Amino acid sequence: MTIVGICRPMRSPWDQPMDRCLRFFPCLIDPARRSALCVKLVLVTVHLVYIGVLFLIDGDLIEKTKKEPMYTACYLLLFFVTLIQYFVTSISSPGYVLDAMMTVTERNVLYRKTSETSNLPVSSKNGSFVVAVEGTQAGKNISGNNTPTWSKLVADLYPMGTTIRTWTCSYCNVEQPPRSKHCHDCDKCVLQFDHHCVWLGNCIGQGNHCRFWWYLCEETALCLWTGILYISYLKDHIKSACYLILTNQTTYELVRRRRIPYLRGIPERVHPFSKGVSRNVYNFCCGSSSVYNMERLPTPQETEEKSRPYTCLDVVTCRCC
Repeated sequence: MTIVGICRPMRSPWDQPMDRCLRFFPCLIDPARRSALCVKLVLVTVHLVYIGVLFLIDGDLIEKTKKEPMYTACYLLLFFVTLIQYFVTSISSPGYVLDAMMTVTERNVLYRKTSETSNLPVSSKNGSFVVAVEGTQAGKNISGNNTPTWSKLVADLYPMGTTIRTWTCSYCNVEQPPRSKHCHDCDKCVLQFDHHCVWLGNCIGQGNHCRFWWYLCEETALCLWTGILYISYLKDHIKSACYLILTNQTTYELVRRRRIPYLRGIPERVHPFSKGVSRNVYNFCCGSSSVYNMERLPTPQETEEKSRPYTCLDVVTCRCC
């Protein structure tokens, strides 16, 4: 009797749903593209969280929105434009050398087929195209009997005497025009290679350099605007919070001091439960939450001592601390 499947690896319950997901989204099979997708999701999530929290906690911003809706509308417009520019830049082609070479080859084949079936000159609509070349000419019109190949086009861009090994990529074996470079992340040669942006999951080159800088400008403006809104909120609310911690008070004791029986006979500037700034901060930040601390009211003598004005000696001895 033979036992089948003993050595067969056990499949996880998640394998079948993952296989279906990969079948519908083939791009997830590539680890590099899957990693880039995760980075994009994280970046979008961070944007949504920061802006969502701002609208949730800042009641003043909501009131300002009701009074001046255009202010918030401009802010949200910048937010959506930034995200759209991000995705447009991430999917835009940086200008791959291989695509340019294939374009030249396809146009050459199209021209030959057209010239064989017709004796008429080929117009720009059915085969001719312009390759921009810096120099004495504004460009070279690829038409007529002297249709150059990609290798000839690239060779004309280098000084005389340069060997073909100088401009041939050692990784993908493609003739590179000047300023091109092979990107190891994309595994392709890029025209006017600038860098490979991890956050975009895409190379920055001739085809999307302008879009990339527009995205940077919009992202910078959005970050500065969001930072100003957060600073304004903290400036309006952190003062009272710090004051309560430094003096060991609760919000209820600060707001309803005159209505609380155990605080009625104590002067306004005296904080009966304060143990000094340093100890107040330490107890608030480092105190054990599992210990129930019952605080007693100060005696009249202690209250009088706390209400005594500070002297130079008190400052030297750190009485307030």
